[in-house]
Amino acid sequence: MLIYCLRRMLMMVPTLFGITLICFVVINLAPGGPVEQKIQELRFGGTASGGNDTNNMGVSEEVIEALKKQYGFDKPVHVRYWIWLKNISRLDFGESFSAEEPAIDVITSKFPVSLQFGVISLLLTYLICIPLGISKAVKDDSTYDRISTAVLFVMYSVPALMLAILLITFFAGGSYFDWFPLRDIISDNYDELSTFDKIKDRIHHFILPMICYMIGSFTVLTILMKNSLLDEIKLDYVRTARAKGLSEKTVIYKHALRNALIPILTGLSGFLAVFLSGSIIIEQIFSLDGIGLLSYQATLDRDYNVIMGLIFLQSVVMLVGRLLSDLTYMIVDPRIDFS
Repeated sequence: MLIYCLRRMLMMVPTLFGITLICFVVINLAPGGPVEQKIQELRFGGTASGGNDTNNMGVSEEVIEALKKQYGFDKPVHVRYWIWLKNISRLDFGESFSAEEPAIDVITSKFPVSLQFGVISLLLTYLICIPLGISKAVKDDSTYDRISTAVLFVMYSVPALMLAILLITFFAGGSYFDWFPLRDIISDNYDELSTFDKIKDRIHHFILPMICYMIGSFTVLTILMKNSLLDEIKLDYVRTARAKGLSEKTVIYKHALRNALIPILTGLSGFLAVFLSGSIIIEQIFSLDGIGLLSYQATLDRDYNVIMGLIFLQSVVMLVGRLLSDLTYMIVDPRIDFS
């Protein structure tokens, strides 16, 4: 296992290099970069110079060259990428063009919101979906199974945008019910509340966006748990256990369930993704200042350092998560050997 881990970690280096190289080139060659946006601001702000005007929207060549030097665009793409790599090795993501502060600070400032929703949705999804999937497998093809399956697929088919709008319309704002707040993660008077009231306030704000966060993965994990257990129940070792006179509960919960949980438990290795989880639509609708909204705004602002910082961190999380997934598989089922 140690050799396998070392080999995988060594493979991460060229993979990460390839991902960042392609993204860096594409982003930097895309039109409408920070220099062009600054020129637009200068033009409409009335600060353009007169005598040496060029075709660049009435801004002098000297100003354009100064802007390129300021943002680091006075060098070729491959040189800029090499500088970026050297900075990344020191965990220096550069300066955010729009926020005018270190990009890493901009990114980490959005972690709390995304982390809270990511961790809670992950825990609730597994705690609810695994028992639900087991009960559906045990009562396969019953009325309960058919009705719950229909409900799950209806939930899965509802887009997050539509669900968020429906929840806000019916349960927030007072159009029908005023049970939940319209937006934000805490109330305006949050700092004045007691500890218990602060917890209640956060839960109150969490409910509607959390439903939107969970609804897609909820259905997938439940059906996966059900099908995985049904596949195990049909195998020979389960028939043998039944033939020995063991009770159905012992056969399912002691023998079949352990193997059925393998594909479910390996998915837990994706817990690292909760650090960078986020939904642009949900965060926009509920005014949540998280990673999803940051990535969208950084793209609009052509904030290259923030975009590349997010891509780098998400790539690392993805690669480490894949490795942890393989290791979890080997731990849960010792028969698996990737070497």
